[in-house]
Amino acid sequence: MSLISPLALLGAAIIGPIIVAMYLLKLRREERPVSSTFLWRKMVRDVEANAPWQKLRRSLLLLLQLLLLLLLVLALARPFFQTQGISGRNLIIILDHSASMGADDEPPSRLEAAKAKAVQLIDQLPDGGQATIIAAGGTMQVPVASTSDRRELRQAISAIQLDNGGGSDLSQPLTLASALAAREEDSEIAIISDGNVRIPSDTRVPARVSYFPIGRASENVAVSAISLQPGQNSQTLFVQVTNYGVSAAARRLDIYLDGAIFNAYNLSLDPDPTHGQSIVAEIPPQVRVVEARLDGQDALAADDRAFAVSTLGDALTVRLISQGNRFLETGLALLPGVQVTKPISGTSTFTETATQIPVTIIDGSAPATLPPGNLLFIGPIRSTDYFSVTGEIEFPSLRSISGDDPLLRNVSLSEVSVLKAARIVPGSWARVVVDSDGAPILAVGERDGRRIAVLAFDLHNSDLPLQVAFPLLLSNLMSYLAPGSGAEASQLLPGQPLALQVDASITEVRVTRPDGAVSSSRDGGVQMRDGQAIYADTDPLGVYTLEELRDGEIQATHRYAVNLFDQQESTIAPQRDLTVPQTSGAQSTTTRQRDGRQEIWRWLALAALIVLVVEWLVYQRNGLAYLRQRWRQRRAG
Repeated sequence: MSLISPLALLGAAIIGPIIVAMYLLKLRREERPVSSTFLWRKMVRDVEANAPWQKLRRSLLLLLQLLLLLLLVLALARPFFQTQGISGRNLIIILDHSASMGADDEPPSRLEAAKAKAVQLIDQLPDGGQATIIAAGGTMQVPVASTSDRRELRQAISAIQLDNGGGSDLSQPLTLASALAAREEDSEIAIISDGNVRIPSDTRVPARVSYFPIGRASENVAVSAISLQPGQNSQTLFVQVTNYGVSAAARRLDIYLDGAIFNAYNLSLDPDPTHGQSIVAEIPPQVRVVEARLDGQDALAADDRAFAVSTLGDALTVRLISQGNRFLETGLALLPGVQVTKPISGTSTFTETATQIPVTIIDGSAPATLPPGNLLFIGPIRSTDYFSVTGEIEFPSLRSISGDDPLLRNVSLSEVSVLKAARIVPGSWARVVVDSDGAPILAVGERDGRRIAVLAFDLHNSDLPLQVAFPLLLSNLMSYLAPGSGAEASQLLPGQPLALQVDASITEVRVTRPDGAVSSSRDGGVQMRDGQAIYADTDPLGVYTLEELRDGEIQATHRYAVNLFDQQESTIAPQRDLTVPQTSGAQSTTTRQRDGRQEIWRWLALAALIVLVVEWLVYQRNGLAYLRQRWRQRRAG
């Protein structure tokens, strides 16, 4: 134990002797003549033996007063114990609440253990210190910022819930924490997590960073993929199970069709996060919902179940405006659930609504009037209201802006050669997905209530149609332009908005969540905007049912499955250290065992208050006894 203000101990050396001296001093009595001293002999002996000092006698009051003095002086000296924790006055806590924090190896869960650690750090704040709480993983939240109100901080920590979507990227939380730390001196950042997070290498944190690891278990088996592809007279089910642990595992996979058991498979899984064991089965065409469930238990239950919904009979109608493109027509024909229609030659007006034909592909030619719905421009030859064509680029080299973009999922453009491409200048609505040295090659975005994608080169001027990347890119573009349709669109990640094109005659859209809760466009739970129904609260895992109603009658029903397919979250082995670059040059964030301090002056002050009350009761014991006797007499009377 150490003291923050050891000079306060001088108070005991000064005041203690004064208290003792009070009990040594002889009481000064006034002299009075009396006729006889027989009745006053005891007082005379006291005067003779204790002038001017009297002998120190045993006194409970003296002991209580000395104990009170000792407690008060110790409280002023502010003793503390060295603990694992923090020492800064401006504390910024980054608390991971991603899916992996739902593991139960730290009862009841890692998240609850992390919240308990955060409360412990709050209790270690020095007087006048302040703290900020940042919930990281999934959607970043800041429930409370720069406050010294410990009650408010504890309530904010207690309210943090698990977030299944968004992964565990700490880029935004560390950027915000760095900005807050730069404004205050003596700042410290505490990361409470299992360590399965992404930390940007270009970050430089201007404060000390401490990491508090949570979790113990590393073994976990997950359903890592599931799909249900429609066929002619049946459906094909594909399920993949992966062992993300460090030891071999044996599990049983149960398949349920519309809630009834269909089959069970015994699996022997090697510890390999990149390759799993797959199951392929033919499913009857009338099945609507398939559930894959792993029997038994492991630390993370969220990825032991996965769902797939049938899209058999759901076709996406795509309008193709082209002078003839065999590559494009073949690629669209390969996409399941896509039906291609071509307008009559010479037609310049379009009578179909965006609900009837949600996507139009304009290949090379550019009609004077753009059709309704979402648009895909391929090799544009002239400017439109959405972008300008200012020339051509010869032999552009393709370069993806972000490898994590959903439009480039499983797509590699490094081997694609392009002879020439249009030099396009998109508006502020556009987001560049693929760039080149001269201009954007692929740009997407939203404007006027519609989604737009622009591919700058003609397919005939490249070898893209000859590569595997072509049908994959085309499938990703269709999923972007027609959200809520097709087999791929029926599979959503947690937190990914559910979007569906709806007809203007639809008066209500209703969504039933996996837990049975219902949200509607009438109560604001479902947003109706620009011909689309959008539902954003898709964090719970399971099957969502969307119903389109016209005047109270159901016109169409759509199902969507939300599953936790995230290798980083399913890899639950806790990391004992994190590397966070700091401006001081430090990299490691391993917390030393004697890192913070736990003050106990509040407990000493409470003990002093109790001793003070006891001392007062002892001093007033005669008066209290008299009052107790009077009360008994009154009660007896």
